[in-house]
Amino acid sequence: MKAFLIACIAVALLAAGCGNKSAQKSQPGENPLTAPADYVGAVAHAKVQAEKTIDLATVNNAIRLFYTAEGRFPNNLKELVDTGYLPVVPEPPPGMRLMYDPKTGTATMVKAQ
Repeated sequence: MKAFLIACIAVALLAAGCGNKSAQKSQPGENPLTAPADYVGAVAHAKVQAEKTIDLATVNNAIRLFYTAEGRFPNNLKELVDTGYLPVVPEPPPGMRLMYDPKTGTATMVKAQ
């Protein structure tokens, strides 16, 4: 009886393991063996996104303050530093660059080319 039960379990495991695995693409987080790498990658991506969001919010807030006080948009981001609205122009995350449009008074992050 024990041998029959073990044989049934072995057949069930083999049947469950068969199939075309190459057709299925594994999504991040599905494979417990790659979970640590997936987590580290997600943390790094989140860090870049947070830096990008915080720096942009700081710069755009300084532009609005400058506009309120001076009645015009700054000519460039260095003017915000020179007038004391920003201590320094923030350094963009790797692979990104900070763009400023003086006509609209909007700063954006774009991928560096």
